[in-house]
Amino acid sequence: MKKTQYTIATLSSHSALQILKGAKDEGFNTLLIVTPEREAFYRTFPFIDEFMTVSKFSDFPSIEKQLIEKNVILIPHGSFVAYLGTQKNKTMKVSYYGNKKVLDWEEDRLKQREWLEHANILMPQQFKDVDSINYPVIVKSYGAAGGSGYFYAKNKRDYNSKISQMGSKQFVIQEYVIGVPLYIHYFYSPLTKKLEIMSIDRRYETNVDSLGRIPLAGQEGLEINPSYVVVGNSPLVLREAMLVEAYNMGLRVIESSQKLMDGRGLFGAFCLETVISEKQKFYTIEISCRIVAGTNLFTHGSAYSWLYYNEPMSTGRRIAREIKHAVEQKKLKMILD
Repeated sequence: MKKTQYTIATLSSHSALQILKGAKDEGFNTLLIVTPEREAFYRTFPFIDEFMTVSKFSDFPSIEKQLIEKNVILIPHGSFVAYLGTQKNKTMKVSYYGNKKVLDWEEDRLKQREWLEHANILMPQQFKDVDSINYPVIVKSYGAAGGSGYFYAKNKRDYNSKISQMGSKQFVIQEYVIGVPLYIHYFYSPLTKKLEIMSIDRRYETNVDSLGRIPLAGQEGLEINPSYVVVGNSPLVLREAMLVEAYNMGLRVIESSQKLMDGRGLFGAFCLETVISEKQKFYTIEISCRIVAGTNLFTHGSAYSWLYYNEPMSTGRRIAREIKHAVEQKKLKMILD
């Protein structure tokens, strides 16, 4: 089959625009699964060939048969887990770019930590019980939620006063590392067995980032709890001397995934979400095993993608190119689930 006989599709959220723009640039038909309130906006973009409307994203199973008939390859992003949940992602029958076995390791923060420890990745200390908290921590819910539901606690007493806001959610308690938040976007190809650093970003989180604009004296007495909900991203270029370790971290994560999972392991786009300490050490706070929204900064490529490609190469386009090469080499089964 030629690539034009396949349609690249995704949900109208997160990184849909660069995914479908990249797919169109690589010669694929494109389709967007859209909710009514978003349709008018997305129809302004000429690279989207077809729309399928659902009342809400959780209704996705109702159109799955139609997607299969259209020979769709679905590209997952963060909203797939947030809106559909892990189980619906695992059971969908339409062709899915990526390895679904990774989902269990990503969703469960304890399994995720086991994976990263196996890869010899430095991480913040994790607390198993409240009594062992002896310095500032960040409490994180499971799953992809863009920072929603996280909270900071400066000590055990502060933790006890805030923990009720987590309700019945599963969560972990993690050391709060002070440093520069740095999100490294990778792409690993099982076709070439090569890893690329595609780009790097910093997240802008409200209201924790804006609190830094208020002098300490002005914060005293204010009843403001830091919020870590991501509202935007800004580009960042890492010191070149530190790129080697950033690259090696990605390699170790890939190699470890192949041993812990089914041999295929993690491939395609992924991101290590790190904090760099004053001693220039990378502390990895979590891993996202798909395209992340920080790559939206680089629809025309980044300082790093230009070193690999003499043309604009977003992460969305890199995914489409991988699928195109797999079609040409008759190796689609290697990258789809």
